[in-house]
Amino acid sequence: MYDVYFWTTPNGYKILLFAEEAGLSYTIKPINISKGEQFEPAFLRISPNNRIPAIVDHHPKSGKGPISIFESGAILLYLAEKTGLFIPSDLEGRVEVLQWLFWQVGGLGPMAGQTHHFVHYAPETIAYAADRYVNETNRLYGVLERRLADRQFMAGAEYTIADMATYPWVLPERQNQTIDDFPNIKRWKSEIAARPATVRAYAKGKAVNTAPVVTKEARGILFGQTASTGPR
Repeated sequence: MYDVYFWTTPNGYKILLFAEEAGLSYTIKPINISKGEQFEPAFLRISPNNRIPAIVDHHPKSGKGPISIFESGAILLYLAEKTGLFIPSDLEGRVEVLQWLFWQVGGLGPMAGQTHHFVHYAPETIAYAADRYVNETNRLYGVLERRLADRQFMAGAEYTIADMATYPWVLPERQNQTIDDFPNIKRWKSEIAARPATVRAYAKGKAVNTAPVVTKEARGILFGQTASTGPR
């Protein structure tokens, strides 16, 4: 029913987590971003921002034929609303999930991504930039730590798309963070890691790719894009 355009990045895994939890019928369509496959015209028609993930729903509720969705937060929200899963139906519960979903897509993801870039991939060490993003990632860990102090999951007692969005981005070993400093996050992360759907999602991802996403050859493709470069 669904084509999932995927590569082994935190954003890519968000969609596999939902698909496995919901028992969706889906086919993974690998997009090797290290080789520039995200610039292929066929993929750009689905994801004009040349980013994974993206999906095609071949049987949308409208009955009008396939629909494509890009941007991981939009995909999670679309799937949750279509299936009625992992998002509450009441207004207050829905607001709780949506604000934390957007916290991830607007905060933790971009800031942790910049941490990855300046700590691991920048061709030269820029101390100010590395410190800026490591510290901001630490601040966001603190926000999540406090949030999880009195609830099992980010929006309360139930696992939701907010948790699915956030879990793949909590990578303390890559973000110069110490997980023992955040015991609530450590508990939450461990519980999600042990879910059978999480185990299946990451196993399917590893079947697609086990190589580093960012290689020396891929740097120009991934980090050198401008308005005049990229699409072929």
